[in-house]
Amino acid sequence: MCGIAGYISDQGISQEVLKTMAERIAHRGPDGEGYYVSDLCGLAHRRLAIIDLNTGDQPIYNEDKTVVVVLNGEIYNFKELRSELEALGHTFVTKSDTEVLVHGYEEYGLSLTGKLRGMYAFAIWDERLKRLYLARDKWGIKPLYYYHSETAFLFASEIKAFLDHPEFKKELNEEIISAYLCFNSTPTEETFFKGVYRVEPGHQLIFQDGKCSVEEFFTLDLKEDDTYREEECAEAIGEALADSVRYHGFADVEIGGFLSSGIDSSYLVSLARPQKTFTVGYSDPRYDEISYARDLAEKLGIENYSREITKEEYLNAFPDIQYYMDEPLADPSAIALYFVAETASEYVKVVTSGEGADELFGGYLSYREEIDQSWYMKIPYVLRRAASSIAGLFPEFPGRNFIYRRGRKLEDDYIGLGRVFSDKEALSLVNNKNQIHTKEITAPFFAGHEKDSGMVKRQIIDYYFWLVRDFLHAVDRNTMMFGLEARTPFLDDKVYEVARTLPKAAKINAETTKPALRLAASKVIPNEAYKKKKLGFPVPLREWMKEDDLYGKIREKFNGPSAKKFFDIPKINKLLALQKSGKQDCYKKVWTIYTFLVWYDRFF
Repeated sequence: MCGIAGYISDQGISQEVLKTMAERIAHRGPDGEGYYVSDLCGLAHRRLAIIDLNTGDQPIYNEDKTVVVVLNGEIYNFKELRSELEALGHTFVTKSDTEVLVHGYEEYGLSLTGKLRGMYAFAIWDERLKRLYLARDKWGIKPLYYYHSETAFLFASEIKAFLDHPEFKKELNEEIISAYLCFNSTPTEETFFKGVYRVEPGHQLIFQDGKCSVEEFFTLDLKEDDTYREEECAEAIGEALADSVRYHGFADVEIGGFLSSGIDSSYLVSLARPQKTFTVGYSDPRYDEISYARDLAEKLGIENYSREITKEEYLNAFPDIQYYMDEPLADPSAIALYFVAETASEYVKVVTSGEGADELFGGYLSYREEIDQSWYMKIPYVLRRAASSIAGLFPEFPGRNFIYRRGRKLEDDYIGLGRVFSDKEALSLVNNKNQIHTKEITAPFFAGHEKDSGMVKRQIIDYYFWLVRDFLHAVDRNTMMFGLEARTPFLDDKVYEVARTLPKAAKINAETTKPALRLAASKVIPNEAYKKKKLGFPVPLREWMKEDDLYGKIREKFNGPSAKKFFDIPKINKLLALQKSGKQDCYKKVWTIYTFLVWYDRFF
């Protein structure tokens, strides 16, 4: 795992500028640095040494140095690809997985990504064609951003690498504030930095002759089978995940594992049996997972290193974490990830993590609506729609959200796992009324799924808007902050091929979520973690906000100059007062606004 950066300019390349870009993301690669400079192109690499510790430094070249690559990530099937390429006459000089990209590009051109099994963001410069080729893995595990000015094209693993470049103009993209308030993360391809775009999962970009083109090479495609053979599904899941864990277990350094109380990380740890696992929790037993993790570790005969997070250290770390996030991310669990990553980095350089299981196998409690609320859906749509319209006119009351949401089509209102504000409420809070509506953002992802079940539609949206933009973003930034690599075995080609055709009954039933995965896990987990309901890295924020110290911090931000620039001050203070008094549970709304203000003050 590493950090990459670079730029193209017909004004020439400055190694000093290139080095400054790399230093901004030095935390991603504390083990070394490397540079390539030509008349038009400069590439930079910060290395976290995981594979081929002695000869794996980057950039890496082909035989005549006309093709050069920098990689952030891991190519898990590199040994098979290397054998294939050697048989075709290519000569390798390292034992690194990165080198297969150079020779793979020579052999397969822009079809290279179709050959790769792994997590990656890479940049290949073709000196003969004067062409830059960028790609981001199909799952969206590794980040990649770009910026195109009149005279330069910049790219990097993190946006902060652009900040010191003389061609970069730092401006706030105000037109997505309302959407951010709804999602709690940045949901659009364009970021909060105007003109900076993310390369989306499963996309590649070609920059040549001053022109930029982006193409998709993979899209999530879930098609439910209409039959459910319980044991067969569980067996297929077990075989695919065991295979994935083997591939994800390759490294020249020790691999540990994040371990919570839930099924996903417990399943991975039970399969991989790392010697060291890592857990965080809180003194409040309602939010603690440490005792469960210790029990599993003891039964497996492995070590567990745990840590209780205090309110004070949580709040003190928060501003720095928002800097490393690049953009505001208001998911409270992202901060907990910071502490478990910090703990793990003291012992290992690589960990496994359980992201992706809920989206692929049906793990969220909200998916149960497809069963639990089916009775209501039998009411004619015209009546449900009328009730929804009436409910939307009123403020919060018990059952309001249920009536409102179930009287609308998923395509009209569903934005994923945990909507924070409605569009109407978010727009009422912001001063700049020129905002994008969430339906405009999600519409392209619903397209093509008109005939699919509500379950599939939920999975698609949750995947792209919550897994990629929230959870994977948080995992990447929090681990890389400490020079730690996180691997996610649920996000793997073989696992996906099983998950993509599972019937609804394998993903939800009247008793539980992801029943097929639980059955598979029960065969290898030695305690009852496979039965446990999802907690989702809980944080006692709602209680903390009622205490004077955090309340005071938020109130100060809510009445500061940045808040006045962007928000309706009386309205946001009313939300804070409602939370403090306990009259209304709106801590997520308060935290989302507060997060934006902390982030904005740090960058702008």
